[in-house]
This record gives sequence, structure tokens and C-alpha cells, in this order.
Amino acid sequence: MNEPSHAHKVPSFPVSSKEFSTVVQGIKTDFILSSYDDYIFVLVTQLGKMGTLLQARKEEGYGAEITFTVSVLLGKHDEPMLRACARQLIERTSDMGSSRPLLLSLGLKDHSRGTLKEIVERVCENKVW
Repeated sequence: MNEPSHAHKVPSFPVSSKEFSTVVQGIKTDFILSSYDDYIFVLVTQLGKMGTLLQARKEEGYGAEITFTVSVLLGKHDEPMLRACARQLIERTSDMGSSRPLLLSLGLKDHSRGTLKEIVERVCENKVW
């Protein structure tokens, strides 16, 4: 398992954040995780800039009906693996006790299943919510 090459927690005022870099599937990958009152923001880039911006949220219907929705706000609308990554992250953050929606920016060179799985793991290991 790759450990972040450097990680530091930014003071919690006004927003609790964590920044770190690690190697994912052979590519240096930078992470910024921020916990706002109304959203969790996750930026993951292998390009040094923001990428496709997605929103993911948990929606509770009547009874025990829970659904997760993912929307592409900006960027690649035709990349199902990015949507799958957002869905995995909202499900995991929800399982870890957060009810906030997720705003996710993915600027990736590699959209493979292995890369996206590792990204989800790194985000969950370094949670700020």
C-alpha cells in the first residue's frame, strides 16, 4: 500500500482540510480534501489542475429508501468511470457517518478501475469529515 509521501492537516478554521501527494498506479497524484459545513470537497489531480467536476449526494426517500445520485457539473460527461468513482465515494462517506453531499474534481491521466479504486481508498484513509 502506498503511504502519502507528505501529508499535513491545515488548521480547522474556517475549513478543515488535508493535502497530500502519493503515487497511484505509478503516477504522482495530489489530493486536497476539505470539509465545509454544507459539502465535502475532494480534488484529486495527476495533471496539476482541476479536472471534471462532479456532485454526488445521498437522497433519502420515504421509508428506508436511500438512493445516491451523481451529476457531472463541468467536464467529461461521457466518462462512466469518473461517475463510478464519485458514486463509490458518496457511498463510503455516507457509510462513515457523513450526510453531506460531495463535490469532486478529478483531473486524471489514468481512468482505469485500479486507479479509481485506489483514489477512493486514499480519500477514505485521510477523511476530513
